Amino acid sequence: MPLTKLVFNPGINRETTAYANEGGWWDGNLVRFRAGKPETIGGWTRFTSAPSLGTGRAIMTWTTLNGTVYSALGTNLKYYVVQGSTLRDITPIRATTAAGGVTFAATNGSAVLTVTDVAHGAVTHDFVTFSGAASLGGLVTATVLNAEHQITTILSPDSYQITLSVTANASDTGDGGASVVGAYQINTGLDTSVYGTGWGTGPWSRGTWGSSFSTSDSSAQLRIWSHDNYGEDLLFCVRGGGIYYWDASTGLAVRGVALSSLAGSNKAPTVATSILVSERDRHVIAFGCDPEATPGVQDPLTIRFSDQENLLEWETTSTTTAGELRIGTGSGIVSAVQTKQQIIVFTDASLHAMQYVGDPFTFGVQEVSTSVSIMGPNAAVAVGDAVYWMGRSEFYVYDGAVAQIPCDVKEYVFNGLNDSQGLKVYAGHVSAFSEIWWLYPSTESQENDRYVIYNYEQRIWYYGAMPRTAWVDRGIRGNPMAVSPDGYIYYQESGLNDGSSVPSLPLNAYVESSAVDMGEGDAFMFATRIIPDMTFRNSTSANPAVTLIIKARNFPGGAYFGQEDDPVTKTATLPVEQFTTQLYTRLRGRSLSLRIESNLLDVAWRLGDPRIDVRSDGRK
Repeated sequence: MPLTKLVFNPGINRETTAYANEGGWWDGNLVRFRAGKPETIGGWTRFTSAPSLGTGRAIMTWTTLNGTVYSALGTNLKYYVVQGSTLRDITPIRATTAAGGVTFAATNGSAVLTVTDVAHGAVTHDFVTFSGAASLGGLVTATVLNAEHQITTILSPDSYQITLSVTANASDTGDGGASVVGAYQINTGLDTSVYGTGWGTGPWSRGTWGSSFSTSDSSAQLRIWSHDNYGEDLLFCVRGGGIYYWDASTGLAVRGVALSSLAGSNKAPTVATSILVSERDRHVIAFGCDPEATPGVQDPLTIRFSDQENLLEWETTSTTTAGELRIGTGSGIVSAVQTKQQIIVFTDASLHAMQYVGDPFTFGVQEVSTSVSIMGPNAAVAVGDAVYWMGRSEFYVYDGAVAQIPCDVKEYVFNGLNDSQGLKVYAGHVSAFSEIWWLYPSTESQENDRYVIYNYEQRIWYYGAMPRTAWVDRGIRGNPMAVSPDGYIYYQESGLNDGSSVPSLPLNAYVESSAVDMGEGDAFMFATRIIPDMTFRNSTSANPAVTLIIKARNFPGGAYFGQEDDPVTKTATLPVEQFTTQLYTRLRGRSLSLRIESNLLDVAWRLGDPRIDVRSDGRK
């Protein structure tokens, strides 16, 4: 019999049934499509040498004037600058007590220390650093006390508890002395989305019994950051909280400070949804911030911008280009994304284009579309002059006009997405492969554990499983970088293995086709031979291999025979070595499915057009 070439449509299609999708791919993991053919994605290696505290929600990279390359990472507990592979904590300080304003009380036989500080303003999981403390008299020495501590329990507005590295004994009876100073970092945020107010909306013991959580309180929200570089320096903003500035010239031992606290700062916003620096005209722009006339009172629809080339001057006068705009549609600004020509602003009900127009207005805002949605603050990404984003039930693109992107895996993604954690969705770009990645939490997870990819060059979709919470494309670093729930930053497309473990693990990559039948599916076929078309280009293994699996079944709703008691005779599982020329099998059924999978270290593969020797056959 002549050989039949198996040619499949590129991308994965889950919008129909596996049987109706004949000639296409039905499932996959850790594969992409190059020139229409499936291949393994690149692996990942650890970039940071130690894990961060908290779950990372924002990452960026920039270069200083002297050529130093930094990365920035915002988590729900901390904000870091990464130098080399080392995390440096630059989380701002929100309050510092007067000397003697803090006292301690130890309990014999316990490592828990009670701290008294009137109107401390802290929440559970906050960090405080003590200095000037004297020994309590025994094991709780000054060295133990004068360190950074994380607050474990809020007892009242005037007291809380921390856990020490030692257990107090009977001689630990002091209060730390009259010179104790407490430096409190900005309140931490949540790593899980919650809705509503009152006890029970946040994690257990987040506040005191009966306390409520205001939606305007950034410590009671999912902690999300926005950030941008201002020249060699860094601006970063807590969503629903303060705007902060870090001067690179002061060094990594200096923390970020509130923008409004800088010398010469004039009417800078103190609370915002997000910030960015306009690349074309060098204005700092704050979205969803406090208006100039009512400082400290957040208006979720207000946009303010600083004077050109001056991040300190925010007063609207005839001699500055600072100003203020307000969007009239929706209840709040969700996200703002900068393209080459304009800034696209999302509210919860509309889309707007913000553009530099020069004197006397500086910026103008035009409504582009209504009746669109966005999943969360980081669900959109710019590619040139286009913006791609995930909505509540659709994928969209704006390139001068808003359009839904036809999606072959839409039902699969949105039915499998944990809506309660949708604010965690993060969009990333992999320019080397013309891919938009959306990282999202599945219904089985509270954290991002899956991804879906749109290849805008081939206009196809594919998906897989990978735990990542933030992403930035290659640039100065040379590789895309992503943040994992394990606290590490990873180089993506680096190596061929899963570098999240030591030693590394192989990638569990596979792709599986929909069923292929003979004629109209009314005849049985008998497969005797398959000629694989496989390349192991870029593999570093001395003996690269994949497993090629052919599965047969008789009816669209029936199980593949490989799931029955005698898989050896019903399903042919054949290892495809690098120089394999042909594989023999004896397999009958009305339809056949092809699966390629690998689970070996240092292996990369790409499938071409395999051929199969198949003929019409009877039931016996």
